[in-house]
Amino acid sequence: MSFPRILAVANQKGGVGKTTTSVNLATALSAVGKKVLLVDLDPQGNATTGLGLKRNILNKTVYDVIFEEADLSDAIRATKIPNLRILPSSVHLSGAEIELVGVARREYRLKKVLRDNIGYDYVVIDCPPSLGMLTLNAMVASDSVVVPLQCEFFALEGLSQLVKTIERIKKSFNPDLDIHGVLLTMYDQRNKLSSMVADDVRSFFGRKVYDTVIPRNVRLSEAPSFGLPAIVYDMKCVGAKAYIDLASEVLRREKSFNRELQVA
Repeated sequence: MSFPRILAVANQKGGVGKTTTSVNLATALSAVGKKVLLVDLDPQGNATTGLGLKRNILNKTVYDVIFEEADLSDAIRATKIPNLRILPSSVHLSGAEIELVGVARREYRLKKVLRDNIGYDYVVIDCPPSLGMLTLNAMVASDSVVVPLQCEFFALEGLSQLVKTIERIKKSFNPDLDIHGVLLTMYDQRNKLSSMVADDVRSFFGRKVYDTVIPRNVRLSEAPSFGLPAIVYDMKCVGAKAYIDLASEVLRREKSFNRELQVA
């Protein structure tokens, strides 16, 4: 029996490309035949609407699943992408941080749901832009964290806090958690600052930084308004090609990870 590999896409800073990465990475993985579940854990629900679902007509969502008011199978929805399903978001998630405070084993609610349900090769979790209880649940449930990092002046500021959070979670809740990779996003090759930031990040994180870099691309921004991943909206655009490359790199790292487990 095989369990899905669970990847949390997380960064407490907003506007770094978490949802764009979650949606397009999940789509690219499904395009190569992997069965993928995308979990929209962000109260804003951009991954849900970005895949063409209307949140106001959804009866069951990730909120209901976390609070055991619905089974996972009842809340999962099909998408326009073969092999890709989504566990949609809900506006009620905005209050979940407070509601979870008094819940027993509150850090493990999402893990219990996902680990008890087999049938996917990968689960990709789009986390909210915070390090609160929802992100904690995502990291406790996950094998690895994908960290999107915008190529801007303050890119590394705050990243140390995320790394410390991951280390605390690893120590207290999930000893196997690690950083799968740091993803440089919104890279502008015409801007010298982007190159400087990329160099700084690579010197700090070394091989943890993906070779793939996500460029600034209008098509990536347009695609969600049509309810489509950029890979489907315009597969030939540079942004879509970058996410296809990212998926290939993720799979290569997964193979390397599996080889290391076998040796160990």
